[in-house]
Amino acid sequence: MDALIGYGEYVASLLTIGGIYAVMALGLNLQWGYGGLFNAGVSGFFAVGAYTSAILTAPQSPGHFVGWGLPVAVGIVSAMALSAAVGWCVGRICLGLQSDYLAMATIGIAEILRLVIDNEIWLTNGSRGIVSIPRPFDELPGVWRDLAYLGLVAAIVLALYVALERLARSPWGRVMRAIRDSEDAAAAFGKDVASFRLQAFVLGSMAMGLSGALTAHAFKFIGPDATLPLITTFLVWVMLIAGGSANNRGAILGPIVIWTLWSASELVTGRLPPEWQIRGSYLRVFLIGLLLQVILQRFPKGMLPERTTMPEDRWRRTEDG
Repeated sequence: MDALIGYGEYVASLLTIGGIYAVMALGLNLQWGYGGLFNAGVSGFFAVGAYTSAILTAPQSPGHFVGWGLPVAVGIVSAMALSAAVGWCVGRICLGLQSDYLAMATIGIAEILRLVIDNEIWLTNGSRGIVSIPRPFDELPGVWRDLAYLGLVAAIVLALYVALERLARSPWGRVMRAIRDSEDAAAAFGKDVASFRLQAFVLGSMAMGLSGALTAHAFKFIGPDATLPLITTFLVWVMLIAGGSANNRGAILGPIVIWTLWSASELVTGRLPPEWQIRGSYLRVFLIGLLLQVILQRFPKGMLPERTTMPEDRWRRTEDG
């Protein structure tokens, strides 16, 4: 019975983190899949959301700014709001850049945020991180606590998916795809390209901040190591590309599949001889890169590629004869 409960807790934890990554991938999909914005600084917005919610909800810590003891809901909403504000500031500065130049600029900003987190001890407690972050449903016993939090994450993923699907099918979504495919053509039709790009960047940043807040409450701890680009930028890009860019279902499927394989790879590297276990993290990156190559060979546009024609568009053409 204890073994069964242990397996249940492991599966719940696996799906919870996969769901949090899905929130992040949905935000990146809004920026890249629909807007063509190459944001390589996902970790920065993740960190803003995680630390904002942690600072506002953690118990008081003498001598530090940390510890306001506010409700979890307030922390999560504040994390989304501040991530959106940071996204607006970054967007105003960087969105005039294109492709690889935008990627370099967002990487630089993410590194600046990471260094602030690591060095401003009065604000973030530095390398020691923030502990005792409250987690919803902690009063429930054992596996029920994990299942309840999994239910919360699943509900957030579902709500975000429904909202983004409606947004993608709206005139706003069609304009974003037009801008992604040809900015000059969209501008020729009178669309404010800069404004639309900024809107997509802000909304995507908000989702990334939400995922950071959910992560902080899931682990009840947040530190600089949790915001490393490897796990909060590179891995999210792999998930989105493998799942299918410009397809919100792919942005959910990709994180679940890749995170499951990433976790399974830890079991493999953990069985290696001691002298090889030091290289375990690099081997995991190699395995994920190899997996991505296999997926893209089999599915060049991801497991669930972009649907070029929306159902509403097909219906309209049928009605028009």
